[in-house]
Amino acid sequence: MRRRLLREINATVHGADLHLERYDRPPGDPGLFGASSVVWRVHEHPAGMLVGGFAALMLQSLHPVAMRAVAEHSDFRTDPTGRLHRTARFVSTTTLGSSAAAEAAIAEVRRIHRFVRGFDAAGRPYRADDPELLCWVHTAEVSCFLLGHQVFAGRGRLSGDECDAYLAQVVLIGELLGADGIPGSRAALAEYLARVRGELRSGPESLEVVALLRGFGRTRRERLAVRILTNAAVGLLPGWARTELGIRRSWAVRRLWDRPQARLLGAVMVWACGLSPIRAAAHARANAGARTAG
Repeated sequence: MRRRLLREINATVHGADLHLERYDRPPGDPGLFGASSVVWRVHEHPAGMLVGGFAALMLQSLHPVAMRAVAEHSDFRTDPTGRLHRTARFVSTTTLGSSAAAEAAIAEVRRIHRFVRGFDAAGRPYRADDPELLCWVHTAEVSCFLLGHQVFAGRGRLSGDECDAYLAQVVLIGELLGADGIPGSRAALAEYLARVRGELRSGPESLEVVALLRGFGRTRRERLAVRILTNAAVGLLPGWARTELGIRRSWAVRRLWDRPQARLLGAVMVWACGLSPIRAAAHARANAGARTAG
């Protein structure tokens, strides 16, 4: 049962091919962060990452320029599963993958971004490799990953200093992608979000993203799991974001129904993902040098 659940989770999130060659070699390579980093600790928690990831997609959709670029250049409508797989692979590769694999994944995204250009609703030009736009996408994503971890990790919650360390460490990925001005602490994050709040608003594409996420799934069981996780993701969003997206779920429903359901599902996922071949390969690679030296 445990292995079957793990296969289903991996197939849903990563696709049929896990590309373990990105994680299992060369021996002793720590990757961009290393096995003892706070980044590995946060990104290895499946429930926190999935709930945080869904919240991030909703929050990111409130940036009109970012959403315009996605609407005009992404296949999220025609191939939502493929879009999810590519996003999950990028996050796992840049976090747990070898240094070469992480750098190759980042280089590929930068190559694609060079061709993503257009005009916003006001007729102003935009480009996906704009440093400020990249800062928004990165910051919205990692802030939701961190919040997802803090809500669903139980006793594995980070201390305040560890939260700051996480934000400081993941700045590296944003900077390698070309972002500028990335907040590297909780204080800087709060200041950044307050500063960009006036630029954020929903539009037809934002509402479409929310509807697509909440209805995602190829099977009845997958749709049920995604609905539980996306309901919990709604609870991670600030109140103004829920209002912008037209989501009306009371505090009682979010805290007393959505979150307990997601915690139960998350516990099952953590139990199943204890056998994750990606995690096993990454730890074996990163720890190989230490074993040899010992």
